[in-house]
Amino acid sequence: MDWQPDEQGLQQVLQLLKDSQSPNTATQRIVQDKLKQLNQFPDFNNYLIFVLTRLKSEDEPTRSLSGLILKNNVKAHYQSFPPPVADFIKQECLNNIGDASSLIRATIGILITTIASKGELQMWPELLPQLCSLLNSEDYNTCEGAFGALQKICEDSSELLDSDALNRPLNIMIPKFLQFFKHCSPKIRSHAIACVNQFIMDRAQALMDNIDTFIEHLFALAVDDDPEVRKNVCRALVMLLEVRIDRLIPHMHSIIQYMLQRTQDHDENVALEACEFWLTLAEQPICKEVLASHLVQLIPILVNGMKYSEIDIILLKGDVEEDEAVPDSEQDIKPRFHKSRTVTLPHEAERPDGSEDAEDDDDDDALSDWNLRKCSAAALDVLANVFREELLPHLLPLLKGLLFHPEWVVKESGILVLGAIAEGCMQGMVPYLPELIPHLIQCLSDKKALVRSIACWTLSRYAHWVVSQPPDMHLKPLMTELLKRILDGNKRVQEAACSAFATLEEEACTELVPYLSYILDTLVFAFGKYQHKNLLILYDAIGTLADSVGHHLNQPEYIQKLMPPLIQKWNELKDEDKDLFPLLECLSSVATALQSGFLPYCEPVYQRCVTLVQKTLAQAMMYTQHPEQYEAPDKDFMIVALDLLSGLAEGLGGHVEQLVARSNIMTLLFQCMQDSMPEVRQSSFALLGDLTKACFIHVKPCIAEFMPILGTNLNPEFISVCNNATWAIGEICMQMGAEMQPYVQMVLNNLVEIINRPNTPKTLLENTAITIGRLGYVCPQEVAPMLQQFIRPWCTSLRNIRDNEEKDSAFRGICMMIGVNPGGVVQDFIFFCDAVASWVSPKDDLRDMFYKILHGFKDQVGEDNWQQFSEQFPPLLKERLAAFYGV
Repeated sequence: MDWQPDEQGLQQVLQLLKDSQSPNTATQRIVQDKLKQLNQFPDFNNYLIFVLTRLKSEDEPTRSLSGLILKNNVKAHYQSFPPPVADFIKQECLNNIGDASSLIRATIGILITTIASKGELQMWPELLPQLCSLLNSEDYNTCEGAFGALQKICEDSSELLDSDALNRPLNIMIPKFLQFFKHCSPKIRSHAIACVNQFIMDRAQALMDNIDTFIEHLFALAVDDDPEVRKNVCRALVMLLEVRIDRLIPHMHSIIQYMLQRTQDHDENVALEACEFWLTLAEQPICKEVLASHLVQLIPILVNGMKYSEIDIILLKGDVEEDEAVPDSEQDIKPRFHKSRTVTLPHEAERPDGSEDAEDDDDDDALSDWNLRKCSAAALDVLANVFREELLPHLLPLLKGLLFHPEWVVKESGILVLGAIAEGCMQGMVPYLPELIPHLIQCLSDKKALVRSIACWTLSRYAHWVVSQPPDMHLKPLMTELLKRILDGNKRVQEAACSAFATLEEEACTELVPYLSYILDTLVFAFGKYQHKNLLILYDAIGTLADSVGHHLNQPEYIQKLMPPLIQKWNELKDEDKDLFPLLECLSSVATALQSGFLPYCEPVYQRCVTLVQKTLAQAMMYTQHPEQYEAPDKDFMIVALDLLSGLAEGLGGHVEQLVARSNIMTLLFQCMQDSMPEVRQSSFALLGDLTKACFIHVKPCIAEFMPILGTNLNPEFISVCNNATWAIGEICMQMGAEMQPYVQMVLNNLVEIINRPNTPKTLLENTAITIGRLGYVCPQEVAPMLQQFIRPWCTSLRNIRDNEEKDSAFRGICMMIGVNPGGVVQDFIFFCDAVASWVSPKDDLRDMFYKILHGFKDQVGEDNWQQFSEQFPPLLKERLAAFYGV
């Protein structure tokens, strides 16, 4: 007997559906309560499906809404539906998938895939066979509805469909889908390709067996009239390029020709899918070989795609020049993630690596949706990195026309092009920069805000070159104009200028010292002017300035300008406010730079950090004990606070001692070092190392408790935790001296294992080598017997480090260990020679130690053997050893 609704119940449900379409919040609340009540009745869900599938007298939005409420119920508690209800819903879905309305068909499709993904594909064995046989229906609606549902199932359950759990239905489904590539309806053709596309990336066996047919069918649809079909064809080719390039190579020339056409498709969605092809191709080893001859066509197409579309300009309010007084809407502000402290050593060639700039690739965050402009710019950027200078002959002729174009949209795209190629084509661009940079600086005062903001970004991409020239040439004019833009009336320009200025600070470092007063005046003025979102970027610019100029900031005049507005913000923010993150990061940089200059401000800052750590630990404890009553804390508050405490300890040095004495930070640190979250441990060990250097008197009583924890964290699975723990152990050695002896065995084996591991990151290797050296310096008798197990990697990892305190103590340790166990170094002596030669100016007594070891070895083996041995040295090494040590 078929289920029938009770008339009164049906009217109640319909009223509820009508009410839920009302915009009034009070009504919405009543609806929610009513839904909760009705969900107590098992057959409420029968009413919902009945309205969706049978009640044709109702309007479509109401019927669809009924289906969507049912879908949410299925998601929340399908497991508790009584079997007759579940069966009725399934049967209704399959019987009505061919409804005359496309909205209702789509809703039923969503409902089917939701039931299927609740583990019901196994429990609903007739679903796939039935949908597949419905594809053969003469009725268009039935075929389209079934295909729509299948497409959703393929999207949601692609892995399950290709598993033994279901007896591999794809073996039947894929050939079936391929037949429909030739169907007369574009909607059906589009569904068919979309279904097959779900299985490319996972290389489903059933698809791999039919790969040639699939590719053939795709080529046949290449010039389909329907944009949705063309889009799916492009998407398929992009994915095949990644997983089955071998099948595409024979046709590569014509595929490239096709994609050149599609990247100019008048439908932007098709053009965007096609443009992805160039991004993917650039990652393939064959890119250069297959694409070189097509650059002449491709480059103008990409450049053309980099113009703002009319819709972009409307969305970006491109005609609004002044909006600085308009408050930001909160959803515009992206969450920021704090990057915890990692301790690193200074290197010979101090060139910041470009990896950090990778994220700032384009400037229109407001359109954070991926669009043709961004994709074209990204493609040009990666191709510039593949082809380098060879790209320029195709670009330069275009660039001139763009950069000086009277229409601002065209000129703006030219400036974006110039920024996109900066990384890949830098060498080839150098001859043109002396005239281009002044032109870009001029564009900073263009009357269009979008031109000013892109000019900021592009100039930041050339900051390295600007700084390499005499400062009066370009640095000074660029800085002057960028500072004006930081005070622009347009928020997007303020943001772009602040970010660009931060990049310039990183490149220029102390070159900025002569202009500090002027820079600070501008940044402080911006404090009073900026809305919420840009304030967060301003903190970053101030922090980067402090990192870049260091102790030069410690002048009463500068402190007077900078600290009052920072402290005012600090006092305004509540402990729960996430805006504390960037402000704490900024203060951490400022404290490290100001050193003793920060003393007047340190007490309240220190206290608050300790409070933040304490509050977070307490909340974490409550949550662990009563997860149903309490929320898990946001541990970022604790991490940022620990990092600012590190900054204070590093900046104030010994002055931090009284603050530590009057607080329970060591107890808190003991808990933080054992936290389950790696980032918390990472920041704890950084702070432990900084406190060890600043006020060991408070650390020493805790060493017996702390050392075992440090030992267990020498686990290279968590690189940064391991790195900071290693560094802290080294600092503790230097303070403990011979009293380190009881703890050597806790840590030594792990350190030796890490230094010998393949693929260990450079930073971790360097810190490990320093700490092994320092352990040997304070306890040579304990460490020297293992010398042979680490001497070679030890020498190679420290040869590129600049002369500094850490390197000095580590090398003294090695020399002392060689004194105890000279046999341990014999086999790898050439590596030791090389490491010694990496010193530019060792202190006299260290040079004497090197001298004694080198001459001792030479005397030991005799003149002839030494001649033979030193023959293997590279010429430079020979020269240095002869000049410095007379061997």
